[in-house]
Amino acid sequence: MSVAAFDLSGRLALVTGSTRGIGRTLAEGLSAAGASVVVHGRSLEQATAEAAAITDATGTPALATAFDVTDTAQIDAALTALEAEHGALDVLVNNAGIQRRAPLTEFTDEDWDDLVATNLSSAFKCARRAAAGMIARGSGRIINIGSVQSQLARPSIAAYSATKGGIVMLTKGLTADLAPHGVQVNALAPGYFATELTAALVADEEFSAWVAGRTPAGRWGATEDLVGPLVFLASDAAAFVNGQTLYVDGGMTAVI
Repeated sequence: MSVAAFDLSGRLALVTGSTRGIGRTLAEGLSAAGASVVVHGRSLEQATAEAAAITDATGTPALATAFDVTDTAQIDAALTALEAEHGALDVLVNNAGIQRRAPLTEFTDEDWDDLVATNLSSAFKCARRAAAGMIARGSGRIINIGSVQSQLARPSIAAYSATKGGIVMLTKGLTADLAPHGVQVNALAPGYFATELTAALVADEEFSAWVAGRTPAGRWGATEDLVGPLVFLASDAAAFVNGQTLYVDGGMTAVI
């Protein structure tokens, strides 16, 4: 297989929740591989600023969009506008997500509903809308972002674990529906990664020691560690990979 199999030139890729954190790195990674990336956030101003920064960094023009990933009407309007100007998406990365922590008996209905809507329902809704154009073209890639919590649980995050476990089965279910149409659906499941969203945990010496001890690689992940696996799943190099969850976790889910 040649290196050209990993080239994403000419492809349009939307990464939800990509103005910061893991999503921001994933967007720049796809751009560096040649894709025309659409940076997404709730704020168009912020998404536009990050798209400009990615364009400067990679030399590949990036676009920006803003919509609420939990709102079906907003999703449809945003993707309709993108399709009208640029054609159907080649790659959708369902990255948008939130975390809420609380003891089970204190966990509120509102937090449960927010987690399910943002982490799981949004992936279904965005995939459903993007799939229409992909089916019409006969090709496409949908990559859902899971977590080590797709397979493992910890105290105070039962709801989050449920949403990320759901991502694995959503990925398989979408594969059953879409693979016959040439659309591949897979999931990327990060372990513990150092980002601005986990800065407090990284700074917690006891927790960081636990991460290092629990992870065979002995460290937190860097967001750049996810770029290669994502580009693989988005590219022709993964042409026969369907319905799989790739854990990028330094070996955490491989050991007890």
